[in-house]
Amino acid sequence: MLSQLPLFAGGEIVRGFGRGSKELGIPTANFPLEVVKSLPESLPTGAYYGWANVDNGPVHKMVLSIGWNPFYNNKEKSVETHMLHDFNCDLYGQTLKICIVGYLRPERSFDSLESLIAAIRGDIEQAKAFLDEADKAKLKEAPFFTEKLCSSK
Repeated sequence: MLSQLPLFAGGEIVRGFGRGSKELGIPTANFPLEVVKSLPESLPTGAYYGWANVDNGPVHKMVLSIGWNPFYNNKEKSVETHMLHDFNCDLYGQTLKICIVGYLRPERSFDSLESLIAAIRGDIEQAKAFLDEADKAKLKEAPFFTEKLCSSK
């Protein structure tokens, strides 16, 4: 159910599977399992777009995958965020905040690594266009991106 959008989430960036940068050329910032489990169960798996920032810094366009990544046969659900910005450092341990604005496509497997990369590149181009629309662009200014996240410990 997509009526929950926009959806805000945040947490520490942790190591993922090591595929984003190395295999795909599309680096991702990954949430720990507790953040993944905090998302509504009714949220469909697939590719989404929205806004993201790291440690209350500038807000950037992003695409993200929510699901099991069937091409890789993952055993655990993950949330992998690709920000449309080049960072010159590792982001592990820093705080990632995301605003999921819209849904791009359902999760599916691919015949080849090349077709997976092509689909993600298509997602990126769609996200850029959607996020330039006024109603979606205004979410970049959401107070969430400058507020301190509360710990649930």
